[in-house]
Amino acid sequence: MAMRPTLKPLAFILIVLLLGALAAGNYFVLHQVLAGTCTEWLSALVGNALHLDCLYYFVGAPLVVGLLLVLTLPSLVTLGAMGQEAKPAPIPTDTKKPAPTPVPAKPAPDAAIQLLALFQREGRLIDFLREDIQPYDDAQIGAAVRTIHQACRLALAEHVTLEPVLSGHEGDDVTVPHSFDPSAIRLTGNVSGEPPFRGALRHAGWRAVQVKLPAQPSGQDPRIVAPAEVEIS
Repeated sequence: MAMRPTLKPLAFILIVLLLGALAAGNYFVLHQVLAGTCTEWLSALVGNALHLDCLYYFVGAPLVVGLLLVLTLPSLVTLGAMGQEAKPAPIPTDTKKPAPTPVPAKPAPDAAIQLLALFQREGRLIDFLREDIQPYDDAQIGAAVRTIHQACRLALAEHVTLEPVLSGHEGDDVTVPHSFDPSAIRLTGNVSGEPPFRGALRHAGWRAVQVKLPAQPSGQDPRIVAPAEVEIS
């Protein structure tokens, strides 16, 4: 494969500097010669010591420049294959399709409605609360409440994990710290001054640790607490 020499950018700078130095030297020496008293060029160069130095310069300066170029050019020349031009690197094309815009998830049904639906399904709690119990005596109400309580208690334990806000039993003395959360501890009685407060525990409170509600079937109205029932004859 044929190779083509190519000068590096530094080579052009070096050649220009050497030629410029040679031209400046020629101008200086020629000016000295023309300023002499000799009228003829050759007699001036031979008959005067200064002009003899000028003769040495005109003969030696080109030789020195040529020698410098011979010594430095090999390191300033690069060889490249002829007939092969550098091709620009191909621009990568992204063949992947852009990711589709994620569709925002529909808001989950209200947890309170789901819990009501669970209590209604397991213990018919909504029916009991909506029922007018004034016509019934205590024995009838007590028997109904026992069944509702048992079913709703199991449903609550299955879907909601609860823990008391304050440890202890009702009537125990407790201390309410300075940085208490008013949404977690409600103060009653003679409340004055600044915390910490001391008082009797009347209710330990409840905090939901975990809620496990079943997923709603697709297309179901989340507002339905209990579906209507129709018996087809």
